[in-house]
Amino acid sequence: MCTITSVRWIANAAARFSGTHGAVASQARRADCSRQAIYDQARKVQAAVAAEYSPGPPRQQLIRQVEDLRRENAELRNRLDRAIEFPQAKQLEFAAKAQAMGLSLHQIAALLIVVLGEKAAPARSTIGRWVQAAGEAAGRVLKRLDAQCRALVLVACLDEIFFHGRAVLVGVEPHSMTWFLGQKASSLTGSAWAESLQAWDALQYVVADAGRHLQAGIGRVQDQRRQDNRDPLASSLDVFHTKHQAHKALTIDWNHVERDCAAFDQAEAQVRKDQRQGIHAVPAANRARQAWNKLVQSFNRYEGIEAAWKQAEPALDVFRPDGRLNDRAWAQSQVALALPGLVGRAWVTVRHHLENPESFTFLDRMHSELARIPIAEELREALVRLWWLRRQRPRSSVTGAVSGSGHVAHLVQQELCRKLDANWLSWYRQVAAVLRGTVRASSAVECMNSVLRMHQGRHRTMTQGMLDLKRLYWNCRGFRGGKRKGKCPYEHLGLNLPSSEFWDLLQEELPEALKQAKAVAKAKAKPKSQAKAA
Repeated sequence: MCTITSVRWIANAAARFSGTHGAVASQARRADCSRQAIYDQARKVQAAVAAEYSPGPPRQQLIRQVEDLRRENAELRNRLDRAIEFPQAKQLEFAAKAQAMGLSLHQIAALLIVVLGEKAAPARSTIGRWVQAAGEAAGRVLKRLDAQCRALVLVACLDEIFFHGRAVLVGVEPHSMTWFLGQKASSLTGSAWAESLQAWDALQYVVADAGRHLQAGIGRVQDQRRQDNRDPLASSLDVFHTKHQAHKALTIDWNHVERDCAAFDQAEAQVRKDQRQGIHAVPAANRARQAWNKLVQSFNRYEGIEAAWKQAEPALDVFRPDGRLNDRAWAQSQVALALPGLVGRAWVTVRHHLENPESFTFLDRMHSELARIPIAEELREALVRLWWLRRQRPRSSVTGAVSGSGHVAHLVQQELCRKLDANWLSWYRQVAAVLRGTVRASSAVECMNSVLRMHQGRHRTMTQGMLDLKRLYWNCRGFRGGKRKGKCPYEHLGLNLPSSEFWDLLQEELPEALKQAKAVAKAKAKPKSQAKAA
């Protein structure tokens, strides 16, 4: 901070430049400063005058420019604080995840243009090489992870989905929703299914629809295990498809009733028209009577079919309508009583499913797992009854007063279980785990197919690398809701990994895959350049 006035500076400078001999010493005594200070101040005054009248911009203009630059720097710093770093490594991660989510190359390129601008964004061909390398890297990662999962996948839901006529074999572990099989098959055959399932030698139980090739593949695996004296592979026919086919058949039969009803309405309208016009209405009345008789027959036929299906449908459930645990003997007896009533071409598939012994394999497996729990039969039945009663309670969403025994029956049953065994709660948890884990439908793999089906409209082709990329992303993606919330399928399966993050696993193999992709691109470019030169 300057403590000397500007007038004193000018006086000191005047003594230095225009004073006579001894003027500097006299001015120093008057100003109470040293002669060196006067020399320094004189030099600074001279420099200030020279700067003010130099040919460059004036001082005030320079000050304004400095202030403008400071404001600009502050704004740039604020932008930098909010800016997101998006180097090439991040762009590669973005492209890989977007492709795994189902976006096409055109969509990925369009989004990168929004973020980076058209000049800085990578070309579609570059994104294609990145995605191809990511798919190859995902294949290597999955090969290593599948080897660790083979001992953990004991139950599987199987199905196939088609991409532009090419079959993809899909397998899902239902409890963890781990997608353990995603193989593009050259042709859909039983051999292709058997070859894909042979590696999963810890499988104990599979659920699948009645597809010919799928069932043939399962049969081959079962035969091979019997020949090798290995643990058998139990197979259950999917209950979901049986019920779905039954609902379709009911719709077809009801449509017949509606057509007959429309025909009767038309015939009756013709009778009224003839009567109004004074025309002899007996022929029209006869036709209306015939239409009515046909409608009655059609409706009675539908009622009989509907009643027969309502009798057969509980055979596919875990519990009977009275709350007792279902078993194969009761289920087959119900089906035997219902089959004569399921008549017509629409019910052929449903009849075949119900007559197939594998439709009730899930019941055999459930009873065998319950039998492994070392408790008395009376306690086991009581705990099973408690589990059923707990699910019959009125829900919290029910409005109004709750009446009846539904809200207290499970409490009474709980006291009964406590009297039978003081340690009933630990046994109940084991029984509940068996009942909750009973898999009778391939809904898990149908869920996976619905995810894949959304990708069909965005991709012209579905390569094995793309499937591997999607499968790795799915298995590493944490669930956002439901009973599996907060963990990914690999974690629910029990696979111990240092990191279950998709990108952490993928980038271990990505550098090598990128090198190979660049080499392939160069090899393809050479013939084109040679052809142009020729």
